[in-house]
Amino acid sequence: MLKQLELFTSSHGAILLVAFCSGEIAKQFGLSVAKEMTQVSGRVLARPDLKLRDASGQISKFSIQNNDCQWNLLKNKLLEGQNLQNWGILDFSAQPSHYKQQRLNTGDFIHYIVKRCRNLGMQMNDQPLFVLDSRMAVLWDYDKLLGELNKAIHAAGAQQLQLLFCPMSDRHQGYKLLKLISETQLGLMTQCLLSHNANKMQDQYFANLALKMNGKLGGTNVELSDTLPLVKDSPFMFIGADVNHPSSGNTTSPSIAAVVANLDCPGISRYATRIRAQPHRTERIMELMELGEMCRELVEDYARVNGIKPQKIVYFRDGVSDGQFDMVLNEELRDLVAAIKSDGYSPTITVVVAKKRHRTRLFPKSEREPCTRNGNVPPGTVVDTAIIDPMAFDFYLISHNGILGTSKPTHYYGLQDDHGFMSDELQKLIYNLCFTFARCTKPVSLAPPVYYADLAAYRGRLYYESMLEASSSASSFPAPTSSGQGGFPKLHKKVEKRMFYL
Repeated sequence: MLKQLELFTSSHGAILLVAFCSGEIAKQFGLSVAKEMTQVSGRVLARPDLKLRDASGQISKFSIQNNDCQWNLLKNKLLEGQNLQNWGILDFSAQPSHYKQQRLNTGDFIHYIVKRCRNLGMQMNDQPLFVLDSRMAVLWDYDKLLGELNKAIHAAGAQQLQLLFCPMSDRHQGYKLLKLISETQLGLMTQCLLSHNANKMQDQYFANLALKMNGKLGGTNVELSDTLPLVKDSPFMFIGADVNHPSSGNTTSPSIAAVVANLDCPGISRYATRIRAQPHRTERIMELMELGEMCRELVEDYARVNGIKPQKIVYFRDGVSDGQFDMVLNEELRDLVAAIKSDGYSPTITVVVAKKRHRTRLFPKSEREPCTRNGNVPPGTVVDTAIIDPMAFDFYLISHNGILGTSKPTHYYGLQDDHGFMSDELQKLIYNLCFTFARCTKPVSLAPPVYYADLAAYRGRLYYESMLEASSSASSFPAPTSSGQGGFPKLHKKVEKRMFYL
């Protein structure tokens, strides 16, 4: 049952306006602004039940009891733990860059990570195929780093290396180059970690590491217990798209576009990814115009996994302003539809834009209203009256538990809806999706399809930056063009269907 609550809403801009209109100049023009915040009515959506495995390994329904909507895995296991038999360690912290930094306590690390993964339902070989010592200085040099990674592959012998642990003694800039080589040239899944954190041997740390590992290997950490409104009778796909732009002072670097889509149905836990570079500060995803290459490939990947193409698609778009809604509908959506519709295949499509760049905040009206321990409105709070656009299909949703400061709601706009969603259905769909994020055991603030797209686009940014650095130090490495399209690498075939960015 939905809980009703009374809220106040305000924004930083409104506070500045009140301050200005209280001055003498404003009074001379007869201007005044009320100092009270706007009062709105909100609702708290019911939290979904989850599907996990209990201590005996049986699939069970898990009900979240905590008010912050967070759960733990102390007495539960991952829904589908992957087998990790062929893994190795390439220890860059063996020779730290500074004498005060720690190297990995390899023996204890192996013992604890294997134990924690097995407790969570991942069948992990108790010993790595190899442990190789390296040094942090290698991360600066493209040729040397490539040599070290190839050495690790050869050390695995005839075994197909599933995951390579890469301990580091600090947050090194060479992390970008390591990911570039591993994910675009070698098709190698890596798990980086800081040695001083791992050496604390904390159970929660290894549990979080296991969540990432299982997601990267294609496992399923958690699923929703109840079927989503969208998927009762048809195969479906969630597509998330985002564009990462260079910093404000950069006038030449390209923008990086990323598109992700789920390959499993109805589980929605495994996503495939495509990343492309496009001209500087171009918000429109250009590859969608060029025959929709990325989305067409993702639909084909889905068909290979499920034996059928998705009949329903929800396209989540992040990072666009109100003035770019027409661009999303009239250009991106048009090109997407033209690319994937063929031979009688014509899926229904709903377009949803998620916006985080706004100044609206929500506050409980009184102490009698439900709130979190630090005074924020509870997870699941949705507002779809008074402060929304009366001519649009939009709403504000706080799906996460704000730990520090005031929680920022995400503003969702439904730009097109071929599925005929009622407001409550779309709100519930998005809120429930926020519980399926693979990297943590709590709901996140943004729908996972666009959250993953944001992470993938940022990874593409790291690729470009490391390409520039590598091309200046290694003559064998090609420099990317200023537009970013020439020389920008594609993901390796072994990686593009994995969630490598977790």
